[in-house]
Amino acid sequence: MILNLPYSALRAFEAVVRHSGFSPAATELGVSQSAVSQHVRSLEEWLGRDLLVRGARQSRPTREGELLALAISEGLGRISDVCTQLRDKTRNDRTIVISCLPGFAFTWLFPRLLNFDLAHPDLSISIATDTGQYPFSGAEADIGIRYGLGEFPGYQVDLLMTEQLFPVCAPALLPHLQRIEDLARHTILVDENLHHGTASPTWEFWARQCELALPNGVRTRRLGQSNMVVQAAMEGLGVALGREPLVIDMLCDGRLARPFAEVTQSPLSYWLVRQHETKDSAKVIEFLNWIHAEVEAQPEIPAPFTA
Repeated sequence: MILNLPYSALRAFEAVVRHSGFSPAATELGVSQSAVSQHVRSLEEWLGRDLLVRGARQSRPTREGELLALAISEGLGRISDVCTQLRDKTRNDRTIVISCLPGFAFTWLFPRLLNFDLAHPDLSISIATDTGQYPFSGAEADIGIRYGLGEFPGYQVDLLMTEQLFPVCAPALLPHLQRIEDLARHTILVDENLHHGTASPTWEFWARQCELALPNGVRTRRLGQSNMVVQAAMEGLGVALGREPLVIDMLCDGRLARPFAEVTQSPLSYWLVRQHETKDSAKVIEFLNWIHAEVEAQPEIPAPFTA
């Protein structure tokens, strides 16, 4: 007899073990960190055993948890392979599957896809969001949009766009943000999922490049996805370090504003990653031409607020 297994909880637990933490697992699964925690807790209660040793920065599986995570990985991996084979047999040749980060998908790609649909009614776009930390499989996506230094060995890699960095906030906060020192009276919003070491576009990087000093003891609020950081800034919950492609639309329509003039170039860029076999694919070429045109049409960064 096959047990009525809690598949969502099993998947969440396996992701936590693989990433050694709840936050990156939540990003991969596209849910909140608390939802992942609840899934794991419910699984432990269902089994009557502790599966994780939880730490402040890292969680590791118990012996029983390690055995279970391995079984889940093997089982779900086999299921995924079979499903991929079945989908490949039925996938319409006029469907383009794009793999990218959730934040980029929500704030930049989704608002522009209507333009693609209108220009290419014979093609269909499917978006698969993921962490972007691992090379994508050509069986799962035709094109990957990745964020980083462009180092993806074994793939065709083309620059999509660079980005500039600058603080952004809700317009209502502007009267109280005249100088960098004023950040001491506000909350700095931080994307905690920038896993690029010293190349990460952090507040400290921006301040250093602009030859500024951030106030001591400034309050910070860490959020698990870049689109959550942008949303929190629009809600007036703090000041975010704007990454140009993720905030340009909100700046242009007035949902966000620039309190300071200082801008610096990000060390990271956005890249189009695909398998070499796609170089002659007509549908892939059409998508690449379209997305490059969208980047070219992206407006300039609006000027900062002046009192």
